[in-house]
Amino acid sequence: MIYTPLINKALKLAYTAHSGQFDTGGIPYIFHPYHLAEQMDNETRTCIALLHDVVEDTDITLDQLSQEFPKQVTDALALLTHDSSVDYYDYVREVCGNLDASLVKLADLFHNMTNDRLLGIDISEAKKKKWQDTYKKALDIILNAITNKTKGIQEYKAEWKLVQKLLDENKINFQDK
Repeated sequence: MIYTPLINKALKLAYTAHSGQFDTGGIPYIFHPYHLAEQMDNETRTCIALLHDVVEDTDITLDQLSQEFPKQVTDALALLTHDSSVDYYDYVREVCGNLDASLVKLADLFHNMTNDRLLGIDISEAKKKKWQDTYKKALDIILNAITNKTKGIQEYKAEWKLVQKLLDENKINFQDK
């Protein structure tokens, strides 16, 4: 992971905000945003990854984060905060309007699709399949949006390199998508 004063601030805030929270598998929740942050390639996306669930899952507001972090970070966080009254796939399409948010969401989806996170937990196969199907459809939406925006355009070389890294780490052949 990249370490800068801003990332250290995001890391501490995320750690405090998610204190006492656990994921479905019973693992301290902070490991999820930390895992995403480890995959990011710059300061902005690392902060976004660390903070991506803070507004949605804690008492911290976007206004509070806006006082501490640059607009580029908080704009992406606003998109990544899913309002439960909004259809999930509509939310994912909105995320696609911001490349930084899209790249963090891509990493988020891959991590959410990892069945190893559910080892030892009694969850029905039907529920696991429903989650997988939902995440796969969202993954297709995100990948298509990122590709349409970046593939082959020189100024997006770093972003496409990150996409390839995420695909490789998750053993996904983009040609199969």
